[in-house]
Amino acid sequence: MAVYTEVSDEALASFLEAYDIGTALSFKGIAEGVENSNYLLITTAGQFVLTLYEKRVDPADLPYFLGLMRHLSARGLSCPVPVAAKDGALFRTLCGRPAAVQTFLPGVWPRRVRNEHCAGVGAALAALHHAGEGFPLTRANALGPAGWRPLFAQSATRADEVRAGLAEEIESALSAILSAWPEGLPRGQIHADLFPDNVFFLGDRVSGLIDFYFACTDLYAYDVAVCLNAWCFEADASFNVTKARLLLAAYTAQRPLSVPEREALPVLCAGAALRFLLTRLHDWLNHPAGALVTPKDPLEYARKLRFHRAARSARDYGLD
Repeated sequence: MAVYTEVSDEALASFLEAYDIGTALSFKGIAEGVENSNYLLITTAGQFVLTLYEKRVDPADLPYFLGLMRHLSARGLSCPVPVAAKDGALFRTLCGRPAAVQTFLPGVWPRRVRNEHCAGVGAALAALHHAGEGFPLTRANALGPAGWRPLFAQSATRADEVRAGLAEEIESALSAILSAWPEGLPRGQIHADLFPDNVFFLGDRVSGLIDFYFACTDLYAYDVAVCLNAWCFEADASFNVTKARLLLAAYTAQRPLSVPEREALPVLCAGAALRFLLTRLHDWLNHPAGALVTPKDPLEYARKLRFHRAARSARDYGLD
């Protein structure tokens, strides 16, 4: 269960006095998520989610994250909306942690990704990119290309503990991807972590997007590449081009990819795979005993990375 900070009844009641959302009727930890402590909060005013931000979230980034969600919602995107306290603040302190109250978003995330899910997420991603236009704040992608080599340096000497030859494979991919990384592509506010557990559905319809705590200002097509990695591979590591074609068709129906974006798709997908390989490798090698969350297998993304490095054009992803 991903609740790292326990909140007492007394602490919760005191915290809620700063908000105009009534008094608590029910308060229960949410098992989903790996970064923060989340609680389902039911008050006399309705349902909310209370999030306590743990060590990986820099409080200095919260005005960007929370402000972006409010901006996206105001532009018509379905996502949680941070609730302002009586003094206008979007987050306060609870049990020594920055904490925010957000509106509750109905829906469930797909445990088994089907074709229709991929079409839905492609359309939702394009809607997010359009809705983010005009947001006045920016945030650098801390897990973008500039951060990959320093991140790998933290794991390089132990990478072969996971699989023999992994360090050399990563170094080769890192050098090739960084040397080919595109410049000048369209950019704006991106989600950067739109995995299936961050997209809610009601039936086959997307009901909303959650977890904007990796959001940043970066290449739109890189966000597409993250989704291709997250949604279009099967359990045996094979790439499902049908799913990719549906995702890309739904995305480009709302926001067509430019020729340079299409040409860059293989290296962007390889970069996205490398980013998740590196963070998973770091977490795998630095997993403390007794931790509440099981680390994810980094080799899943090593296999995806190999596919992308062999791709030659956008046609390999279902784009004509």
